[in-house]
Amino acid sequence: MPIITLPDGKQLEFDQPVSIYDVASRIGAGLAKAALGGKINDQIFDTSYLIEQDASLQIITDRDPEGLNIIRHSTAHLMAQAVKQLFPSAQVTIGPMIDNGFYYDFAYPHPFIPEDLEKIEKRMAELAKKDMPILRKVMSRKEAVKFFKSLGEEYKVQIIEDLPETETISFYEQGDFTDLCRGPHVPSTGKLKAFKLMKLAGAYWRGDSNNAMLQRIYGTAWANKKDLTIYLERLEEAEKRDHRRIGKNLDLFHSQEEAPGMMFWHQNGWALYQNIIHYMRNKLQDYDYEEVFAPLILDRKLWEKSGHWDKFDANMFTTTSENREYAIKPMNCPGHIQIYNQGLKSYRDLPLRMAEFGLCHRNELSGALHGLMRIREFVQDDAHVFCTEDQLQTEIITLIDIVLNTYHDFGFDDIVIRLATRPQKYIGTDENWQRAEKALEVALNDKQLVFEWAPGEGAFYGPKIEFHLRDCLERVWQCGTIQVDFSMPGRLGAEYVAKDGIRQAPIMVHRAILGSIERFIGILLEHYAGKLPLWLAPLQVIVLNITDRQADYAQKIVKTLKKQGIRCRADLRNEKIGFKIREYTLKCVPYQLIIGDKEMDAFSVSVRTRAGEDLGSMSLEALAARLQAEMLQKK
Repeated sequence: MPIITLPDGKQLEFDQPVSIYDVASRIGAGLAKAALGGKINDQIFDTSYLIEQDASLQIITDRDPEGLNIIRHSTAHLMAQAVKQLFPSAQVTIGPMIDNGFYYDFAYPHPFIPEDLEKIEKRMAELAKKDMPILRKVMSRKEAVKFFKSLGEEYKVQIIEDLPETETISFYEQGDFTDLCRGPHVPSTGKLKAFKLMKLAGAYWRGDSNNAMLQRIYGTAWANKKDLTIYLERLEEAEKRDHRRIGKNLDLFHSQEEAPGMMFWHQNGWALYQNIIHYMRNKLQDYDYEEVFAPLILDRKLWEKSGHWDKFDANMFTTTSENREYAIKPMNCPGHIQIYNQGLKSYRDLPLRMAEFGLCHRNELSGALHGLMRIREFVQDDAHVFCTEDQLQTEIITLIDIVLNTYHDFGFDDIVIRLATRPQKYIGTDENWQRAEKALEVALNDKQLVFEWAPGEGAFYGPKIEFHLRDCLERVWQCGTIQVDFSMPGRLGAEYVAKDGIRQAPIMVHRAILGSIERFIGILLEHYAGKLPLWLAPLQVIVLNITDRQADYAQKIVKTLKKQGIRCRADLRNEKIGFKIREYTLKCVPYQLIIGDKEMDAFSVSVRTRAGEDLGSMSLEALAARLQAEMLQKK
């Protein structure tokens, strides 16, 4: 007789095994109708799952994140069913849930077209309306292979044959469609009420370019139509904010086929880039960092010794010279250890904080490249702290402060923090991994920060804290990391003389705050829709004359403001003032100074903001004071 303990501590007793749906029914008819699944001891099951022993149970509905995941996974199956009905010869491969939606890969000889998506989505709506029960079944491996061979589903047969012998082979059946899946799924197709197919793409079977190319259909699914509408509106807004479009409009950068995944920075873009570097360089000075620069190309043997070659060799650009093989660096840490190794260090020299705006290259697949967000050449605001174990906790806490303060200055205060632990493939001892993970956990708790665990997602040399920024469209971007490394310094010969005179390997804390400068600029441009805060704007002030009579005065204003560190220039073209105002409003210049005879005679300027606000006439002294105050506030 199982006893079911609910999240509020209440217990329900049953005289026989009971399904999750039956428990929900006991609680209330409304909950039973809304139930999508149940969480038993942190594992999610279908509502049909039979509970035979005492258990803690949370009923999952569409209000829970897990419920939304179940909806999306089930909608992928709904799409596959619709595809099979409309295109019977299509083979079904894999269809997982992803952020905000799902996808399914199909093997089909004819390319799908946008009109096909409309047909598939329409059929999905028809199938959902039928409210077909979704039933879980189990087969033996032999039966499962035979079943899918009879359907001509060769990819499903491959999946089954590759499953471990101990794996339970389960299926989900809805109407005329049966799919291989671990689940869980919603009780019936009628629970799927808000979805939309988004786009088509190509995808290699199992992500291997040596395998067949499949056709991938992406979709999004939500608990209700209101949430779907909000999401689609955000996507539309994100399209308007695309950093590539903004970059072209503001004349910041461009890319071209001769340098795929690498950027050509224009004057305005480089001004923004250098402004960010200047800000970060000031941070380095504030926290006692040494700034260094290591070679771009290093011998392959060094990368093998550090452990990077085994992990990153496929993503490294390589070259040869005089029968030696070199790799262009994908990260900066081995180079920094070489600098550390020059000269014997004492415990009195630690902590030693070493930073570099390091130019890195990674051989990303061409299909994965995306503007500034995914590129092959980028600069990391990288740093490494060499310290003793006694110093480790203080250094981590200080780094957390630096990271969060920096994000605040750039306008990001909603930060998702994750603690990523030991992956399957790693270097170093289990004991050191435990010590490193504990140090990061203690630091986060000391700062009273809420964080999520990310089991198995640490770097191969150490666990890490990940900082994810949430932008104005609720999108989340991973940027900064703090990683504790007990292994790499010793592998590359780094050591210091401890207080007892014995030489020891220092602990190395890897940290990046912005991550890739290029990618961070892309995030900024989309977050602010190109309307960067004054302190970041590449052109802060534009001086606009009404007639040629004010040209000399306009140039004097530019000269005066530049001396005060304000980025400005004059537009003296013989164009109507309304035309100029509109042009620089679209170019997102924060301040426009309008110069006519009246302003020239009064040694003043007429000030207009990017938002269209007319601030009236102002002396240059008053204007400069306003600009300086706004820049200091980082707003």
